[in-house]
Amino acid sequence: MSSILYQNKKIRYQVSGDGQPVVLLHGYCEDRQMWDHFIPLLPSAKYITIDLPGFGKSEVIPDISLSEMAEAVMIVMKEFNIDKTILIGHSMGGYISLAFAEKYPASLTGLGLFHTHPYADTNLQKASRNKRIDFLKRNGAAHYAKQLIPKLFPAGFSRFNNFLVNNLIYRASRFPVEGLICGQQAMRDRPNRTEVLTKITCPVHFIIGKKDTTIDKKRALEQTTLASKSLVHILPEVGHMGMFEQPRKTAEMVREFINHCLES
Repeated sequence: MSSILYQNKKIRYQVSGDGQPVVLLHGYCEDRQMWDHFIPLLPSAKYITIDLPGFGKSEVIPDISLSEMAEAVMIVMKEFNIDKTILIGHSMGGYISLAFAEKYPASLTGLGLFHTHPYADTNLQKASRNKRIDFLKRNGAAHYAKQLIPKLFPAGFSRFNNFLVNNLIYRASRFPVEGLICGQQAMRDRPNRTEVLTKITCPVHFIIGKKDTTIDKKRALEQTTLASKSLVHILPEVGHMGMFEQPRKTAEMVREFINHCLES
């Protein structure tokens, strides 16, 4: 794993393979390792995975915004003189991918939105995030991760995939609580980025889990009509973590998208 400085803090990243650059961004309470099992299922390319600020082994940047996290992604790309990339983000990583697309639309050959959406939080959702922040301050990362992560999967999944879920909880429990708080604040304060999708010219890939309880189903479908060039996949038996729940099926979808971007 390598590192680069951004705002005087270390940002850790990993590069594997050669060819077309593909940047994969993890979600909240996750790190770059979430893609380790997934990349071997994808086509040959140069895959860049990043521990976003405050997650994994990257250092916390106080009061960071999602737009600033997108800037950290660009800093890593510049390290390799990458002008254009396919950018795929899961959940919070999707919010950051949209922030990146807003700032650097010409740097994208494809945008993948993996269980995510462009909408801002409602007032009710913002209040919920404030409660989570308070919980983190009082109870720490381990208790929070233990409550959050099983809920990202469909009911009953954890029972039959105990090792996987516990491993995700263990990794998240080691993140600095300050990083988890900053992540909640950044998501709470993000703007509506639907206009990014209406203006974007590169292909956009939507992966939606029909059993995803973290995203409003109506909005999840609504977003797919915003982009002029879109590829849409809806997984009937999947929640919020398709890369773990149905890795081969979701990898096939991502592979189709990457190949589509290369042919465009």
